[in-house]
Amino acid sequence: MLIHETPLAGAALVELEKREDHRGFFSRSFCREEFERAGLEPTVAQCNLSFNHRKGTLRGFHYQLTPNAEAKTIRCVRGAVYDVIVDLRTDSPTFLRHFGTELTADNRLALHVPRNFAHAYLTLTDDAETLYQVSTAYTPGAERGLRWNDPALAVEWPVTVEQVSDKDGNWPLLAEVPVASR
Repeated sequence: MLIHETPLAGAALVELEKREDHRGFFSRSFCREEFERAGLEPTVAQCNLSFNHRKGTLRGFHYQLTPNAEAKTIRCVRGAVYDVIVDLRTDSPTFLRHFGTELTADNRLALHVPRNFAHAYLTLTDDAETLYQVSTAYTPGAERGLRWNDPALAVEWPVTVEQVSDKDGNWPLLAEVPVASR
């Protein structure tokens, strides 16, 4: 694996280091020791698979409050998504900044998302599927979110958002949420 830093401290792109021959290739997609050496959280408590029928489907921004905050590693295993994270760490120099990247079945990149980041993605193809490794089990009472189209975030989504759940479409705007509650 090749681990690349992003502009947001603690977040990283994980690239496969392929061993190829006439049959195809083999690569590790996760290695606890390599994650630890790169300063990434290697704990995996849960794995989730998300399938999306249509291009333009948006999921997020989601996060969980401490002590249930999650680190995630997301990989697109079918189709393509535009994945975006927002730094919610109030003591971070990149507080409320976001980073977006394209994850596709072809580029096989994964995005490691530290605890106390919000996460969302928008499907760029029909039949897009993502696989998440998550450090903490989903805890409904700890779940929070940010509005995907919040002007304070100013995320430039690469395609039109066609589908979003009622829950994701109705998260509060940043201006409506006290900093201590994020």
